[in-house]
Amino acid sequence: MKKQIITCFLCIAASFFSSYAQENLTYQKPPKPILDLVDVPLAPGTYINSKGDLMLFLYRDQYKTIAELSEKELRLGGLRINPATNISSRARYFTDIKIKPVKDNEPTNVTGLPENPRIANLSWSPDEKKLAFTQTTNTGVELWVIDIKSAKAKKLTDASLNANMGNTINWFKDSEAILVKMLPKDRKELIDEAMAVPTGPTVSVSDGKEAQNRTYQDLLKDPNDEYNFEQLARSTLFKVDLNGNKSQWMKANMYDDISFSPDGEYIMISHIKKPFSYLVPYYRFPTETNVYKNDASLVNMVNDVPLLEDLPQGFMSTQKGRRSLNWRADKPATLVFAMALDGGDPAVEVDHRDQVFMLDAPFKGEGKAFLKTINRYSGIIWGNDETAIAMDYWWNTRNSKTYLIDPSGNNKGPKILFDRNYQDVYSDPGNFVTHKNNFGRSVLELDGTDAYLIGDGFSDKGQYPFIDKINLKTGDTERLYQSIFEDKKESIVEALDIDKGEILVRIEASSEYPNYYIRNIKKKNDLQQITNFENPFKSLQDVSKEVITYKREDGLELNGTLYLPAGYDKEKPEKLPMIMWAYPREYKDKNSASQNTSNANDFTYPYYGSPIYWVNRGYAVLDDAAFPIIGEGDEEPNDTFRKQLVDNAAAAIDAVDEMGYIDPDRVAVGGHSYGAFMVANLLSHSDLFAAGIARSGAYNRTLTPFGFQSEERNYWEAPEVYYTMSPFMHADKMKTPLLLIHGEADNNSGTYPMQSERYFNALKGLGATARLVMLPKESHGYSAKESVLHVLWEQDEWLEKYVKNKPKNTVEATKEEIQD
Repeated sequence: MKKQIITCFLCIAASFFSSYAQENLTYQKPPKPILDLVDVPLAPGTYINSKGDLMLFLYRDQYKTIAELSEKELRLGGLRINPATNISSRARYFTDIKIKPVKDNEPTNVTGLPENPRIANLSWSPDEKKLAFTQTTNTGVELWVIDIKSAKAKKLTDASLNANMGNTINWFKDSEAILVKMLPKDRKELIDEAMAVPTGPTVSVSDGKEAQNRTYQDLLKDPNDEYNFEQLARSTLFKVDLNGNKSQWMKANMYDDISFSPDGEYIMISHIKKPFSYLVPYYRFPTETNVYKNDASLVNMVNDVPLLEDLPQGFMSTQKGRRSLNWRADKPATLVFAMALDGGDPAVEVDHRDQVFMLDAPFKGEGKAFLKTINRYSGIIWGNDETAIAMDYWWNTRNSKTYLIDPSGNNKGPKILFDRNYQDVYSDPGNFVTHKNNFGRSVLELDGTDAYLIGDGFSDKGQYPFIDKINLKTGDTERLYQSIFEDKKESIVEALDIDKGEILVRIEASSEYPNYYIRNIKKKNDLQQITNFENPFKSLQDVSKEVITYKREDGLELNGTLYLPAGYDKEKPEKLPMIMWAYPREYKDKNSASQNTSNANDFTYPYYGSPIYWVNRGYAVLDDAAFPIIGEGDEEPNDTFRKQLVDNAAAAIDAVDEMGYIDPDRVAVGGHSYGAFMVANLLSHSDLFAAGIARSGAYNRTLTPFGFQSEERNYWEAPEVYYTMSPFMHADKMKTPLLLIHGEADNNSGTYPMQSERYFNALKGLGATARLVMLPKESHGYSAKESVLHVLWEQDEWLEKYVKNKPKNTVEATKEEIQD
């Protein structure tokens, strides 16, 4: 009898795997409990004006179609471009816009919108009385504008805009005209790579300089790519008025960033130059930045950046010379920029990493130095002549500093307001409140020496967002408001009028769709609802959801969000199969790693990559399980990556098992990207799981030799780390069924589709149980509806066979035979 059971099982297995050796499947759909959660209309996105008295409702289709993804696409210099329409081939479009004055009950339809809207690049006019946007047709990109008061839209140009490089729409200060990028008349015909006849080999040269770059995707690879990139990047700048009249403003060039000064008198424009590179994306190509008057007359060149192929090693490396050029928000026309004091090399020991300068019109000379930062400069929130807030950070130590500075230089040097580990969310003081000044720019909200902070409010007791007033001279804070919800989640979106106490908040619960409210923090219980979006996922509203906490073997506290099927009886628990979904994160201290940022009152939103669907298929789901990887002091997190990974997984399974809810022999683990890398490692180095799902991952770290994720060391500095962490190197240890899914057009750094293909070939060659699904046209995330539905079908089939209905092992079968 025992022999018959085993033989029968082997026959079934052989039949199954032979049928899966190679399949020509059409797109499949998941079962109804999952399908009903995918194919639903979603509530619109919202966009509120600076006065807080008007909202835009922005509607979009949740998914593209595979036909849209199949349109012609050129991948050049890190960009993906539709050469027929001259906009990103991966652009997501809005399909409708409605206008809702905050105090009105219902939104107003905008009339005159184009047929079959494909709306992108929305831009308020400086006076916020108009809204410009682009409309993508089958032949190109048009410029449109909406008059907010009349709620009428009209077309200003034909389909001649060039949106390939972004920054397509820039308003003139008077709100009566727009500076746009348009296709140059002298654009040449693109080269069809498939038809091009080579004129010679492609040659790359190393001149002895180190160039340790990440494994970028979609890079230029030959002279034909260089030619096509130049043609697609070139634009002519035109000034277009609200009647559609246009005049050439500047001749054709490879324009990138465009930015008007706050007073509208000047405009800073960057353009890309040659030589191009086959090693780095376009944003590291040479660039020149010039400032012009608003009549297009040149004032001065303010930056000239060379090709950045050979930056120093490390995440905190940066270029020499000027960087981060921006306009000072509280001045009519003052440029601000930073320069590295360490040559851009984090290995150089210095007291200060960066120095920050101001440069007034006519933008000549060295500029005036006014700030040195201990870490790498990361920005300034401007206030007035004497007050501004500067920030820096240093990745290696996870340290950030916030400075109070006097831009005039009349008082003492900067004062450090906050000096903290930015991964320590419990100590996060929040973000400074800003408002729009007379230039229409965001500046610090000040009341004398007081400023305001909005914080997420994470703590060991839960999440309670807050607003604080801070005295910038003393550093003392006063709590003005803190959310007290226990059964809901309140998020503070922004302060509408802090003097009056009016703030915009979003309130939700696990089965209550997020809606917006205006709260007056100076008046008790003053809460005005301004949207009424309904929950489109009703079949999940009775699902049990809770954040559970548990401890790892070394005592580190972890957490995850546990879902149980609707109607599940916790008093008489049934042993369910479980799927656990996670993503590893690196930390430099245990305190930050153990902090809980999950909230059981977050609305349960089943997006395409979510495991939540399977709670409606009778599974327990542990989502966002904490997988910290810690390296304190001189130890790097990845030095003990595998052990910590397995310890995290074991702790999670044990925790739910101890609650009595699951069968620990029927647990699956899933992850996307670095989470997929995690899955493959867990299945190779533990026997905790019945099956795994790994989507869009990387499995051989020698193919990313100059760093990956949070690993700064290159392969030759830490070969044992790269080897130990690579599931490909341990494919012979894979004894657990693994479903691999990957987009054929993955553009993420390091996760080449080849990673899944080569890993699957290794698994197949070594006799492992595996299935590889390559999704045509899909990138790192999946966007076509056909692809999403098929992925859900694949995952469901895998889980049903190898987890829920997992074949019993030989020992269990023998026991049953004896009992029979």
